[in-house]
Amino acid sequence: MIGQKHDQAKPRFSLLPSAPLWQVVEVLEFGAGKYGADNWRKVPNARERYFNACHRHLNAWWAGEMVDGESGLPHLAHAVCCLIFLMWFDGSEK
Repeated sequence: MIGQKHDQAKPRFSLLPSAPLWQVVEVLEFGAGKYGADNWRKVPNARERYFNACHRHLNAWWAGEMVDGESGLPHLAHAVCCLIFLMWFDGSEK
């Protein structure tokens, strides 16, 4: 007998590469340790500040600096966190 699972139209999280995702989680844990869990939701003028932070991390990476000096984690992972925050703010404001 062959089993069935009707999941054709459901999200395929297996498409996400796991190593970069773990780096993003590390950045989130670093931020939670420094500022408190979910503090990013309470930052005043958050959309502009995370937009600017994202660009700072991207510019540092573009200039050849792979790792953030304070956290020791990849600039790109920091930028992804900022983008995820911006996506969340856009979704929560509607």
